[in-house]
Formats: sequence, structure tokens, C-alpha cells
Amino acid sequence: MKRRKNTPIGSPKKSASNESSGIRLNKYLSNSGVCSRREADIYIEAGSVTVNGKSITSMGYKVQPGEEVRFDGKLLNPVKMEYILLNKPKDFDTVNRDESGRRSALQLIANASNAPLNPIERLNKSSSGLMIFTNDGELIKKISAPKSGFSKIYHLTLDRTFSQEDMDALKEGIALDGKLVKVHEVSYIDKAPRKEIGIEIRSTRKNLVRRIFEKMEYEIVNLDRVVYAGLTKKDLPRGHWRPLTKQEIINLKMIK
Repeated sequence: MKRRKNTPIGSPKKSASNESSGIRLNKYLSNSGVCSRREADIYIEAGSVTVNGKSITSMGYKVQPGEEVRFDGKLLNPVKMEYILLNKPKDFDTVNRDESGRRSALQLIANASNAPLNPIERLNKSSSGLMIFTNDGELIKKISAPKSGFSKIYHLTLDRTFSQEDMDALKEGIALDGKLVKVHEVSYIDKAPRKEIGIEIRSTRKNLVRRIFEKMEYEIVNLDRVVYAGLTKKDLPRGHWRPLTKQEIINLKMIK
């Protein structure tokens, strides 16, 4: 007679279906908007999560379709993560959803998903260009972090010629709020008047581009974000959107 192996307390018996299918419990919590996966591991270990009324402390447990998952007694309903790239036109707000009389970028993506989507990083109403909308709170938090350091490239049109002297000064760095701010790259746009420039920044500080040129006493006539975290406007006309590809989503999640 074979001796039965002991099963750790809080760990349900594994089955073939449990091994091969389902969604890991920490991801289930993350998809439900409770917390990040890393934080979920802590809550699971603390016994804050139940499946079908039983406390689960096994990190590798996979939730099967139809199982009831609760966090601190609250029933969870995970939603599919959506990732939408929009080429926002000028004069569309990115803050308000349904405010009367205002054109909103959220209206442009109204048919993209049934889930409530939020922008990873906003653009001013007077600006145009690429924006990412998602219901992935973990990704929004990660990319919006001050040290994320991903690339954003803008095409600017100024109210007057941008002098070579100011170009050199900008490359050296501009003092804002007592700190030296350096852009990653800046150059004139080929075959365009010298009041049109391209600028690449790798900072999440709000309104940084506009603040830089305001400090240098230039007015930005047009600001267009043409590259965002490796994504471009290729085949995406102004005012249109598309879902990100699986590879694009993976690339975003790899940003440190």
C-alpha cells in the first residue's frame, strides 16, 4: 500500500486541468484591478484571498473558469486588458469624459472597448499625436513612474525661427525649478523652416516640452507627438485608433 504524500495547508490538490489551464491567482488579482502581481503575492501569502470559500496561500495556484475568487471577502471579476493607440487631433480634451460642449479623445475611442480606458500619459488639448489608452492599471503606474525613461519624440512648430544659439543652449540643458533639464536629442526638421524642430525627451514630467520653450521665450504653435515608447503614427490617420499588437504590448511591459 502506497503512502499518500502530505499536501501543504492552504494548497488545494493539483489536477491535470489545474496544471495546464486557468490563470495564475496573482494575475487574476492584478486583472481585477486590486493591485500589482507583486503585491498580490503578499496578499495571497497573508491568506487574504479565497477560492470557492477556501483560503489559498499557494503562489502557483491557477484559477479555473467558474471558480469564485474573493479578496478580503469582496468578489472579484477580472476583465480583459485592452491597449489602444490613438492619433489624437488638436482641440480634443483628454481629461473629461462626457462634459457637455467639449470634444474628448475618449469619444474617439468609444467603440474600442466596453471597459473604461484611461490614458497612460495625457496630451494638452492644444497638442496632437500619439496616446495610449488602457485599463491595465499596473502598466499605467509603471510607465508613468519618474524613472521609466522611455522615448517620446515631438515635432514642434514655433512662433519664430529657433536660433542656433538657443539650439546649442538647449543641448547643454535648461534650468527648470532649480534643476538642470536635458533633452535626449534636438534638431531642425529637414527641408523645413528653422522654426520647425524635432525633440526627443525621456522624462515623465508634465508639460515639460511646453515649459522648456516657455522658459526660452518661444511660443509653441503646434506640438505633435510622433513617436511614443517605440510606437509611430504609421498607417494611423489623425483621429483614428487601433489596438496594439501582442508584440507591442510585450515591448511596453519590458520598459524598465
